[in-house]
Amino acid sequence: MQPPILLLHGALGSAAQFDELRRYLPATQQVLAPNFPGHGGLPTDIEFSIPYFAESIIALLDQDQIRQVQIFGYSMGGYVALYMAWKYPERVERISTLGTKFDWTPDSAARETARLDPEKIVAKVPAFAQMLAERHAPADWQAVVRRTAELLHGLGNGQALGPEVFQSITCPVHIGLGEADNMVTPEESKAVAGWLPKGAFEVLPGVKHPFEQVDAKQLAAWLPESF
Repeated sequence: MQPPILLLHGALGSAAQFDELRRYLPATQQVLAPNFPGHGGLPTDIEFSIPYFAESIIALLDQDQIRQVQIFGYSMGGYVALYMAWKYPERVERISTLGTKFDWTPDSAARETARLDPEKIVAKVPAFAQMLAERHAPADWQAVVRRTAELLHGLGNGQALGPEVFQSITCPVHIGLGEADNMVTPEESKAVAGWLPKGAFEVLPGVKHPFEQVDAKQLAAWLPESF
């Protein structure tokens, strides 16, 4: 019997984003899709960090007495998955990621955090602000945005995973990147795939970065192959 599939959402996201994808995954396999702390309506007065998010997922697996999982991580979820495989190698059978950013420097973090100003989001993209408000209700979506900016700032200033970490991850890892992703580069994805002992890199034709614009059926067809 295969381990459950664990779906990990991205920054500013929630488990509800996987509802359509779950419809296309094998009915014979258990699928888990938790919210990270501070997301999907959970209280935001907690630490936003990759280690904290990873520990929270391990605690959920322990609670449900799940020994090992296969992980699909979208964007930040892929980063959390790799952290889990580094710190808890016995808990992760294999990983597939999509749109996970690995190039974290002070400059790249500054570019990404510049987009995470709640006031600017309300003024320039009110539809996105409304979506975030609905996604994280009854919690304050603006707090989610601000704490996410702090997390990305930390990644760009010394808290990112380095080559030595990726080189120590022993499970198979399939790094996926959308062909039309404008946030993540092929170069950074290929570099990490090369550092991973069992890493592979693949471009998904026509796929963009925003998860809402990813075709769920196409992604579901790719996942069994990547697993």
